[in-house]
Amino acid sequence: MQALPATRLAALTTAAVLLLAPAAQAQSDGGSTTLEVTITNLTPGQIISPPLVVTHDANFQLFALGAPASPGLAALAEDAETAPLIDEIDDDPSVFDIQVGGDVILPGATMTIEIEATSQFRYVSLAGILVTTHDPFFAARGLRASTPGGATVLSPGYDAGSEENNEDCAFIPGPPCGNAGVGTGSSEGFVHINSGIHGIASLAPAEFDWRNPVAFVSVQRAN
Repeated sequence: MQALPATRLAALTTAAVLLLAPAAQAQSDGGSTTLEVTITNLTPGQIISPPLVVTHDANFQLFALGAPASPGLAALAEDAETAPLIDEIDDDPSVFDIQVGGDVILPGATMTIEIEATSQFRYVSLAGILVTTHDPFFAARGLRASTPGGATVLSPGYDAGSEENNEDCAFIPGPPCGNAGVGTGSSEGFVHINSGIHGIASLAPAEFDWRNPVAFVSVQRAN
């Protein structure tokens, strides 16, 4: 089976982002503020898919540990698809703006995404898949940039619980596997902390495993 090179994955995901990323919703409570959301990939061998970033009010929750992932979050975690999650939340009155990164984030690389917020919709949540896995992802929930220094968080590798982590290349979207859209047919059923790559099938831990945290996230007001 032919592997999907990282450059090809980047090209595909970038094209998808240009088609799918929506503009901010036409909600406002007196003017918006531009925030800079910066993500650094801390893993030695995992590519992070273009992250989806959301500004929202206190009622919105991207996911809850110990609860099932939504179908949209599962699609993001399994195959780096942002469209299903955007469709889920685009009309949610608790959501103000949605943005998607324009490229993948390679190991050790950093990306900054600008997004709009208001005094009501002042929280930021985001997520992106670790591509050479089944359904693990990085995420941050409910960050605020209300202080001069902004907000920061270290993200562990979460698991959407929507696919079995059998480490078989036949079910993994990222390089060297290149098999998106193929589910394992079984799962844990709830969001939890992923335990990494163990070398039980196609993936070598020395190349693709990680130790938490997997990403550093900061949110601050744009200058």
